[in-house]
Formats: sequence, structure tokens, C-alpha cells
Amino acid sequence: MAKNKSSYVCQNCGAHFGKWSGQCSDCGEWNALVEAPNVSMPHHNHNKSSKKPIAASTPSAAGHQNYSGARSGVMPLHAVSIALDTRLPTGISEFDRVLGGGLVAGSVVLIGGDPGIGKSTILLQTATNMAKVDSLAGSALYVTGEESLSQVAMRAQRLGLPADQLRVLAETNVETICAALTQEQPAVAVIDSIQTIYTDAISSAPGGVSQIRESAAMLTRYAKQTGTALFLVGHVTKEGTLAGPRVLEHMVDTVLYFEGQADSRFRMIRAVKNRFGAVNELGIFGMTDTGLKEVANPSAIFLSRYDKPIAGSVVMVSREGTRPLLVEVQALVDNSQGQPRRMALGLDQQRLAMLLAVMHRHGGIHTSGQDVYVNVVGGVKVMETGSDLAVLLACASSIKARALPSHLAVFGEVGLSGEIRPVPNGQERLKEAMKHGFTHAIVPKANAPKSQMSQFKNITIITVDRLDDAIEQAFELS
Repeated sequence: MAKNKSSYVCQNCGAHFGKWSGQCSDCGEWNALVEAPNVSMPHHNHNKSSKKPIAASTPSAAGHQNYSGARSGVMPLHAVSIALDTRLPTGISEFDRVLGGGLVAGSVVLIGGDPGIGKSTILLQTATNMAKVDSLAGSALYVTGEESLSQVAMRAQRLGLPADQLRVLAETNVETICAALTQEQPAVAVIDSIQTIYTDAISSAPGGVSQIRESAAMLTRYAKQTGTALFLVGHVTKEGTLAGPRVLEHMVDTVLYFEGQADSRFRMIRAVKNRFGAVNELGIFGMTDTGLKEVANPSAIFLSRYDKPIAGSVVMVSREGTRPLLVEVQALVDNSQGQPRRMALGLDQQRLAMLLAVMHRHGGIHTSGQDVYVNVVGGVKVMETGSDLAVLLACASSIKARALPSHLAVFGEVGLSGEIRPVPNGQERLKEAMKHGFTHAIVPKANAPKSQMSQFKNITIITVDRLDDAIEQAFELS
């Protein structure tokens, strides 16, 4: 016998609960719990004599299909055939870099960002580029659920994109979309956006957790079975995360986020999940009248060229994905008129407070009673700890009102005991600094090149292992 048990699903985060309450305990949203269809909950039979072997009471696993459409079964790992991923170039080199070298056939890519930042623009550019490739001629479909076909055509005309090969469809029903995909059989398809798509199997309104989850599951299953590369556009919440259930990010192969401000002329796309490439890979684009254009030398746009050195500015060598990147860090330390503030833009604010405590204890420079503001120029977000030393040197420069040399580059992680820890790919960072004309670099002692020193003859490498030593060496150069 089985009994029906009601469950409730949060329409904001997708969490399940056994009973209704006014507030979701997972995300804190009020009045978001909706009763889900009843599910059968089997009674537990405690009669040991009625137990049967699992193999005898369950159907064979080979009778079910996975996302790829193949029948699953247990087999040795060495017997699995390995097929090399087929990469499809998007026609935009920076976009290919973020995707891990190109678009993989049968992959599902979810791209999110603030309204007006360029999601539809870059995907329309990608679709038109791939549609005019000889091997994929006419094999691209753009499905719009938010705009009319005339609006898409006007955008293509405004951007100067060739519209003779790209096919378009205005539809929001996922069953109809899958039928059109089956008929057209495109190599790449764009769904703009997943929040507007709905399925007839669920009675809730489009944009709800159930609709997004089921619609994304159907589209993902189609992509895996047919080999069609699929782009899904996702809305973001006011906190900057993708709207809808968290399971949406688990379903897809790649998750991309737009970074930066919508009013800036530069756009950054970061890969936060990628089954076919590096995570945290960053692509830099410039917004022009003809759409998004890749930036050939991204380090140059984050460096400010001053007539003379200024206090509170240090250039650090970060590493985003597989590429070293020169970024300017600016700090302003001033007397507080009340409660001291700690504010960081592009960095972790909690880590900034910790680093200031380390500088006080092990560097002899205190910031109590002072406001500290730190900013990464260009709107880029630095995720790695290799920025620690640059942040502290910028703060020290602002406190002492002494400018550090403009030809100095810095990287290194700072520990709680004041030690300077090494960071990955130190030699690549030094080469990037040298390529842009920097003549001095302060680096962790463990990152000092141990061979091929002839490659770094144009740059003076200063190695340090303690924070106080790094501060002393930096101000000796000024």
C-alpha cells in the first residue's frame, strides 16, 4: 500500500518542505511555498521475512535511457569508447576562450547577466557567425520568447549582421520548440530566454521554479540526444545570481556570467562552470555600435597612465583562467569622521579587513580610526589571493602619502603570520609584466625563476618572504 503525501516547493529557490509555512527557511522569501503534485510515499514494511533481493524486485538498469539517449548499463571503465569533443568556432575569439576553445557539439551553455548588458547581442552575433560558416550553412536557429521577430531583425540590422542564413522562431512553448528543432535540425540553437519558456505538462505560470526546471530538462535532453549545441539565456535576481532553481546550473554544461557595469564600454564574461574548459576564464569585450568586439590586449585597458606616480596605486599581475592579466589596484586611506569603514570594489571585503589586521600586526602600519577604500580599476572582479600583497602595498602607499614607482608590478598571497606565500604560474605573470614594459617586480621568494633567467634580463625581480620586508623594499624603490 502507498499513501499520498503533499509537499511544498519554494518558487524562489526550489527547496522542498513537508508542510506549508509563511517563509522559506532556505532563502528567506515570504509567501513563496506552493503545493506540489502529490507523490506516493511507500509504507515501510518491517517484516524481515518479506524482504527480497534488490535484483529480483527492481527492473533492469539497462531498460532506462540517460540524457544522451543511450541505454545505460554497468561496464568496465577501460571499455568505454572515448570520442574527442568537436569544437565549433563562434567567430569571436574571446568568446571561444571563455567556452574553452569553442562550442562543443551537444553542450548546453547558460549565460546570465544584468538587463541590457549584452546577452542577446553576443548570442545574435554568434548565431549569425555560425550560420554563415560553409560547413554549418543555415544550421543555426534563434528562438526568441521575449521579443518579436521584427525586434530581432532590427537589432541584426543595427549591428550590421548578415541575416540571410540565420533562421528565427518566436515561441515560448517548449514542446513546440523541440518539434521545430527536430524539423530544422540546427547545429546550434539559442533560447532567449529560459524564464519565458513553459511546458503544457505543468499548470503553473512561466518563470516559476517548476516550469524552468522541466523546460530546461527537456531542452537539455534534446541537445544531448541530437548533438545540437544549445545556448540558454537566463535572467538574474537583484543579488546578481541566476533566477530560478539552483538545479538549473547543475543541468547545463557551462555557466557564463556577464560582469561589469551596463553603462561601461567594456564587458567581461566569466565562466563559473565549464565541463569542457577552465573555470574562471575571463573574456574581455568592448561595446561598439556594431556589437561586442573582442579586446586584443586586455591588460592595457586596466592600466592607467599617469604623468607622474601617485600615492595609493599599485599594478598587480592577476591570473584569470588560463591568462595572466595586469590590473591596477587603487587604495584611499583617510581619517574617519565616525565609525571607520572598510569598502572593497572588485575584491572580497572580508578579506580586506583580515589583510589590514595582518598589516597592523606584522607590517607596523595601522588603520584604526581610518576609512579604507580599495578599488580594482576597470570593474573586473579579482577572485584569487595573489592580489593580497598589491592591496596592502597600495594601502601603505596611501597612508604614507608616498607614491610607488609606476614601473613596479606586484603579486603574492599574504598569510596571517605575515609570510608571503607563492602563487601559481609565477613565470607567466612575470613575462606578462615584462611584455608591458615593467622593469621591477616584487614577488614571493618561492616564485623566483630558478632557470632560464635570460628570459627575465629586462626586469629586476625582488623576492620577499615577509610582509615587512616587502613594504621596505617597495618604498626603497620610490
